[in-house]
Amino acid sequence: MRALVFGLMSVLPTVSLAQHELDRTILPIAPPAEPQFSEQNVRDAIPPQLFEVTAPEGAPNVLVVLVDDLGFAGTSTFGGPVSTPTFDELAAEGLRFVDFHTTAVCSPTRAAIKSGRNHHLNNMGGIIETGTTFPGNTGQITADVAPVAEILRHNGYSTAAFGKWHETAAWEASVSGPYDRWPTRQGFDKFYGFLGGETNQWAPFIYDGTHPVELPEDPNYHFLEDMTNQTVAWIKYQKALTPERPFFVYYAPGATHAPHHVPQEWIDRWKGKFDQGWDVLRDDILTRQSESGIIPEGTALAPKPSAIPDWSDLSDDEKTLFARQVEVFAGYVEMTDHEIGRVIAAIDDVGQLDNTLVILVYGDNGTSSEGGRNGMFSEMTYFNGVQEQVADMIKKMDKWGGPETYPHMAAGWAVAFDTPYKWTKQVASDHGGTKVGMAVHWPAGIKSRGEQRDQFHHVIDVAPTILEAVGLPEPTSVNGVSQRPMDGVSMVYSFDDAQAEDRHTTQYFEMFGNRAIYHEGWFARTIHKAPWEQEPRRPLDQDIWELYDTSSDFSLVNDLSEARPEKLAELQDIFLIEAARNKVLPLDDRTFLRINGELVGRPDVMKGRTSITLAQGMTGMTENVFLNIKNKSKTITAEVDVSENGGNGAIIVQGGRFGGWGLYVKDGMPGYDYNFLGLERYTVASEHKLAPGKHILRFEFAYDGEGLGKGGMGTLYVDDAKVAEGRIDRTQPMVFSADETADVGIDLATPVIETIGAEAKSRFTGEISRVTVEVH
Repeated sequence: MRALVFGLMSVLPTVSLAQHELDRTILPIAPPAEPQFSEQNVRDAIPPQLFEVTAPEGAPNVLVVLVDDLGFAGTSTFGGPVSTPTFDELAAEGLRFVDFHTTAVCSPTRAAIKSGRNHHLNNMGGIIETGTTFPGNTGQITADVAPVAEILRHNGYSTAAFGKWHETAAWEASVSGPYDRWPTRQGFDKFYGFLGGETNQWAPFIYDGTHPVELPEDPNYHFLEDMTNQTVAWIKYQKALTPERPFFVYYAPGATHAPHHVPQEWIDRWKGKFDQGWDVLRDDILTRQSESGIIPEGTALAPKPSAIPDWSDLSDDEKTLFARQVEVFAGYVEMTDHEIGRVIAAIDDVGQLDNTLVILVYGDNGTSSEGGRNGMFSEMTYFNGVQEQVADMIKKMDKWGGPETYPHMAAGWAVAFDTPYKWTKQVASDHGGTKVGMAVHWPAGIKSRGEQRDQFHHVIDVAPTILEAVGLPEPTSVNGVSQRPMDGVSMVYSFDDAQAEDRHTTQYFEMFGNRAIYHEGWFARTIHKAPWEQEPRRPLDQDIWELYDTSSDFSLVNDLSEARPEKLAELQDIFLIEAARNKVLPLDDRTFLRINGELVGRPDVMKGRTSITLAQGMTGMTENVFLNIKNKSKTITAEVDVSENGGNGAIIVQGGRFGGWGLYVKDGMPGYDYNFLGLERYTVASEHKLAPGKHILRFEFAYDGEGLGKGGMGTLYVDDAKVAEGRIDRTQPMVFSADETADVGIDLATPVIETIGAEAKSRFTGEISRVTVEVH
């Protein structure tokens, strides 16, 4: 009987409507009207066909790779010093685009590449952590700019995203949601990665869908390898179950964004290979770029920013330290390319590489110069306005890149990896901030092999390219919401025609006041602020504009603003038109100030509250959804129940190894630690064990007063009796971490208190009834 039932089921038709007849402009596609039946006995009725939407016949799989913080010279194809065999091979078999641009910063590029709309129209004028209440800058992606993943999902694709997200409004990244802007509500069936701008690669805070992932007890664990394993497994699993269904994979490693966390074997490969310094390196890169045709013959090398010293003027200690920093970065670049190669190999293993459209974008912006002149042992020092000193960092040089570090490199290396340009990440008004290495590989769809394309393109062109390659129209309605037309243009016209005229002829750029306009080969711009500068160079209305003819000046070195004032004025007018049309105005050049939501009015789930009461097991609360205790007095009160040994472990913590605080019990003795950026640690702890039973622990911090980052006095009480007090000299004014969390009863990811540890070893052995945090 069972065989008979399955046999009958197997002959049922599954498609009720020819796929070419479907109206794919309105998503989801409406099913046809259900048939009506008069038969009483099912055996007398003809079974209807089941409705199922499938992708257009022959539609390719799609893989979009988006590397983080790697500039124009980041690949060996584009003249860089680091071997990137995966990129090189795919570019040699496909096409390389040498005039492909991003928005200059993470979140905006990511929203734009998926939606095909300009970043301000996605409300991503800056990164999500700097959102404001102004349209264009809220950090909340709206339903009228549906991402290409959602379009493909509604058209019969399996969809998955792995790695960095950085598009969910900062105050929405909690168990309270809303989940509308989480990956699984932005078109992806599967998500495995982290929500913020960066993560500790050795100890990340990651999600599988909307559920936090517990890290394995593996001393060799590295997130980049983990996310690749997840990607490979998903591709093979998907093709094993539904080989006829195409997939869309968005593979976005946190690499090569800081922290530069790299296994030692990758670092060792680059020992001594950068001792010549960044000036010689820039010259060498320029030569390779010219010889390979990446840049026109005779292209001049743009001068370094004045803040970047000549290598020959550095001290021996500086040279030694800075060379080590870039050795780690080079290992990170090479490792990243290797992991991408594993994904490509998996697609090849399942016989799908020929009909997979692979779009390699090796950088969501230029290489990051946020390390400043000297680089950083702990990147959180940058976000808190603290400058680390070479004498201190060189003592820790052998640990660089390992779990005990959270490092970034000196800005001189970023300029080199953005050769032949002057500027870097954040500078949207220079090609060094926006132009990246890009290649397209699709053997079944592109006849040309190993050719170069010089047409101007932008990340907003990726989504339209995918739709044309797949054979889908741009939808006018998605999930009941009318759609804004995409701003980008498909690049397919250039795939087999190197001489095709540019179709993307106008593009504005703006980030934190750095702004520019590209129009028909001309480029007008103003440099408002360097990434390492605390304040803008001048008021917005006093900015100095420059003018370049990109058709004859590849590296932007010949300013024509005085020779062609009428052309400059024309482009400035175009910028204002584009700015008004795309919600760019009013311009907002605040950077560090915008990190603190209280100072800019960003939505806050804690708004108006001065306390929060938690219980054991409440974990994973990011800094943007937790009570802001910085720059003010606070009281922490915990009700605990301990056994005969007095208990052990974390009661409540926030942050981690590179900045944070925690109330805990160690060997039965309660204590409070403040970890200032991983550089200084302050402890206020009792010398007496807790007696078995219930206790009320209270820690009071009396902040010194007005201003940011001041110290204060800490006092610890057990059952209202003072048991310890001590001075905390310095506190972090702006941020503890990019992705470390507040946790009750455990310390996730890296430890705030090294003697307590993190993950399972930090779990509190007693019971915590409640913990209340109050600010004054």
